[in-house]
Amino acid sequence: MNASCTSQDRRGIYYWKCDRAAAFHGTAAAGGGDVRLEPQLRRALERRFPGTPLRLGPAGGQGNHRTFRLSLGAKEAFVRTEDGPERDNYFDVESLVIAAVRDRQIPAPRVLACDTSRAETAFAWQVLEYVPHPDLNQSYKQGALPLGEVAVSIGQAVAQWQDIRPAGFGPFSALRARERGYLVGLHESYARYYRLNLEQHVAFLVAGEFFTDTRAAAVLAAIDAHRNLLDLSQGCLVHKDLALWNILGTPPGIAAYIDWDDAISGDPLDDLSLLGCFYDASVIDRALAGYTRIRPLPEQYVPRFWLHLLRNMLVKAVIRVGAGYFRRNDRFFLIGSGSTGADLERFTRERIEIALRGLNENLDLSTLR
Repeated sequence: MNASCTSQDRRGIYYWKCDRAAAFHGTAAAGGGDVRLEPQLRRALERRFPGTPLRLGPAGGQGNHRTFRLSLGAKEAFVRTEDGPERDNYFDVESLVIAAVRDRQIPAPRVLACDTSRAETAFAWQVLEYVPHPDLNQSYKQGALPLGEVAVSIGQAVAQWQDIRPAGFGPFSALRARERGYLVGLHESYARYYRLNLEQHVAFLVAGEFFTDTRAAAVLAAIDAHRNLLDLSQGCLVHKDLALWNILGTPPGIAAYIDWDDAISGDPLDDLSLLGCFYDASVIDRALAGYTRIRPLPEQYVPRFWLHLLRNMLVKAVIRVGAGYFRRNDRFFLIGSGSTGADLERFTRERIEIALRGLNENLDLSTLR
């Protein structure tokens, strides 16, 4: 969507998948891209791990990175690559985030190697330790996940990683991460970050016939009416893509929180609202219960939840419209077993509507169904 954004820092980015210069890059169904990148990657890994027997093959992930399974002698690993034209180097940020999360005893895969220089390959790459567990969404789609129990654990983890309180807001500076080894948000104001590309996202949904002009105006007016909620003096770590497919484990245990490549400094209700993008009030209630075992809920947490649910659903709608997710079937991770892309579209519309009503009418979170 944002064709002018070619900086190696994400200053013009609200959310990478839709605001990057090559919008929706890597969101298509898995194709032959992994095979194309494999020879360069293999040579780079052989140089990084000399004398170690190495086996490499595509992992077939459904995210926005090309992924590979890697064997380093007896050690198993997982490789992610970023091959977009923007030359994004957020893997440097993610490595610091993961280290900070692990320091707080929150399970996350250890980073074994990372290279964003593109000196040996035409793309950035990152090697993570392999966590031998499926994502929890697989169990959920099979009806085998005790979601309430898991939600309590997730709420506790969110409260724990909110101990990480970087300076600034929004995406972190990859330059500072690489050269100085610390996290700092790219924006001085949280309100500025929250509203970044907001009008463009809404206009995109109008152009894609997902929104009417009337609905677009109502969304912008609601956000403007609650702009005082965005006056934060301090941000905290936000995963920004918190959902079951980014949590590995065997029910009900959680083995690792993964995919920190959208992490920002933001509002403490943001990650909790992300759960509301997919799950109902009973799940949110259990997550809040877990959260309050670690820290009290912030002031005005209910309207802040609705405000962030609305913003996150706008982004998800942009991605789903732009990447054609509403035309997919239930083999796609976002679509429930036995459902269709049309069901995902209906759910997306309903979630935006309830977020808008919740914000405007100060509804209780129990109305999220």
